[in-house]
Amino acid sequence: MTILDQLAGYARERVARDREKISFEEARLLAKESGKANGNVFYEAVSGKGMRFICEVKKASPSKGVIDPVFDYIGIAQSYEAAGADAISCLTEPKWFQGSDDIFREIRSAVKLPMLRKDFVVDEYQLYQAKLLGADCILLICALLDEETIRSYLSICDELGLAALVETHNEEEILTAVRTGAGMIGVNNRNLKDFTVDLGNASRLRSLIPNDRICVAESGVRTAEDIFELSAAGVDAVLVGEAMMRAADKQAFLQAMRGAAGQKSNMR
Repeated sequence: MTILDQLAGYARERVARDREKISFEEARLLAKESGKANGNVFYEAVSGKGMRFICEVKKASPSKGVIDPVFDYIGIAQSYEAAGADAISCLTEPKWFQGSDDIFREIRSAVKLPMLRKDFVVDEYQLYQAKLLGADCILLICALLDEETIRSYLSICDELGLAALVETHNEEEILTAVRTGAGMIGVNNRNLKDFTVDLGNASRLRSLIPNDRICVAESGVRTAEDIFELSAAGVDAVLVGEAMMRAADKQAFLQAMRGAAGQKSNMR
């Protein structure tokens, strides 16, 4: 069983428990009655001229263990906002990433930036959950969902006003994401089956994504040189997790990243 299989299996257990507290029908009704999410704001934040930065809040990961033992998640999110992040990603997976819905809610109330609820979506119920948490965007992983399901979930996201980042890792998954009509396609440098990282993955696969879609590079981005290469490949936005979490001066770190992207822009 791969790590991704374990994550998905545990996500199904969590959904089953959550459904006992709030039924599927109640969650769907509440989500639809609460007005539209700000998905358009998220899309706008990660598109347009220049590299955009989605900075991630996470305490731990399956590959690195605990990243931040103290984990002042509100302070971290506020520091991202002060540093000029374009959006925030927040893990809500509790077992391997030590996240929670409560952490997401608290950050949501403390910052104004658009937010991605990052979790392992295996059930429609989680879309309504994300909306009720105040998410602007959710993650749909091609390695977990078939094409028909992704298309169905994207339709629900449209109804709820949610943006959706459709995550891919290889050529086949990118073609699937394109066929579903996904407006924002992520290319993960990390293989979620064994958590190995190939920093060139997003750059190599960028050309497969139409220019009218937003391309987001995910995972393994650590240095200004990484940003320079991704910017040169035409990537629109990057999701930076561990490197941002470990940066002592988050504003200086993000400024260096933006500078690297700017170097590429100036060379055009």
